[in-house]
Amino acid sequence: MNGFFKLVSTFQTQAEPAYCGLTTLVVVLNALSVDPGRRWKGPWRWFDESMLDCCEPLENVKKNGITFSKVSCLAQCAGASVQAFRANESSLDLFRSFVETCASSEDHHLVVSYDRQILKQTGTGHFSPVGGYHRHKDMALILDVARFKYPPHWVPLSLLWEALNSVDEATGKSRGFMMITKRAKPTCFLFTLSCKDQRWRAMCKYLLEEVPYLLKSRGFTTVEEVVYTVFGSLPADVASFVKWIVEVKPAVNGPIEKVDRDETERLRYKSKVLQQLRQTRALALITKWMEQNSVNSPEDESLQTAILQACCQGAAAFRGSNCYSNVKCFKKDVKESNVTSNGARGEAVVMSSRVLVDGCEQVIDALVPKRPSSGNVGGGPVLQQDGIDQVTLEENAFHPTTRDLLAVLLLALPPSTWEQIPDLSIHAEISRIVSRKELPHELQLGVEHLFEQAFFVSRSCTEEALTEEALIETKN
Repeated sequence: MNGFFKLVSTFQTQAEPAYCGLTTLVVVLNALSVDPGRRWKGPWRWFDESMLDCCEPLENVKKNGITFSKVSCLAQCAGASVQAFRANESSLDLFRSFVETCASSEDHHLVVSYDRQILKQTGTGHFSPVGGYHRHKDMALILDVARFKYPPHWVPLSLLWEALNSVDEATGKSRGFMMITKRAKPTCFLFTLSCKDQRWRAMCKYLLEEVPYLLKSRGFTTVEEVVYTVFGSLPADVASFVKWIVEVKPAVNGPIEKVDRDETERLRYKSKVLQQLRQTRALALITKWMEQNSVNSPEDESLQTAILQACCQGAAAFRGSNCYSNVKCFKKDVKESNVTSNGARGEAVVMSSRVLVDGCEQVIDALVPKRPSSGNVGGGPVLQQDGIDQVTLEENAFHPTTRDLLAVLLLALPPSTWEQIPDLSIHAEISRIVSRKELPHELQLGVEHLFEQAFFVSRSCTEEALTEEALIETKN
């Protein structure tokens, strides 16, 4: 019962009938003291369901619930470490070992996805955390987040396993269980993957299936040709798939005059990661490709536009709105001001946006690292490495742009992507360029985070494709 006391201190009832997956994650993430990377209300940093929307729009979850793979993806996006197992790819003995491990630990928690009908309960698919294990009776304690239906209850482990080892009709895949732990590495990342925009599926399929085929079927003489092949046929706006993480909060008592120490450290961290990215050969290759092919960044790729979008999304979450489209934003009211940061003046910038949510006006502040006062304006080359021009942080474009998103995506692609390149020397060179081992520590952590997210996203993409095929066959 060691894990019970942590879980019960954060235990809550799901806010919507279909929010069992989100609420289960909220309970577990708060029990693990995972930092959400932003404030909830007032000074408090605390997860609630409205924050868990990186893998599926909340309005979709409210209507249809959420799948097993999307829950594991959400946990990963939120900064936790996840080990997920489908029941048909596991065993009762392995499940029992995880139940016992998590029940006897304060920093390992188990989430189960099961069919209620097998437990003779009302409803179908459900998520909840496991709060304890009785070895002698071989029973697990389910902390049911649908507390309006059932209190916490003990279930024979063999029966719970049977409920896990059932098929989710929405995906045609087996249910299962996942162990969630707090990530030992920092979670202050600059980028994250997003599945909210429906274009992510085309992007996922292209990168994971079509790119390896293209690389196998073509002969290359330079690494530039490899990069141009990968991004020359990209199916959609990369900004719909790779997102820049911006910290926002409601404005209280007028303009912010200072940011606290933790906020300062996060801003410095993100600024450092972006500078590291812009000194990689991967970004230099992307920049060269964009220049040679006259690939222009979107016209709305300005700092003010990016901040306005972040503030609009934040306003909807703070307001409790499940629909981002209900938020009306006023670009004319975006204001910028320097603030004191940890005793020093001007290390951070606060950009405020005035937004309208459900008829109520809000002012949302976004925290942005102070743009450097010196540097190579315009992003021109400052040094060469292996014959490729390197670039530094632009004075008038601190925030990530299209080339940054493409570069970090290139670094985060699975190593297997390059295995089919026929020329061994080209294969070796591109592998060295995208090797995560050669990256600075902070950037390495960020790229590994994206890589881990991509694993869960790819599984979800495959599931949805199979589900759609099954539906088409059924209709035919």
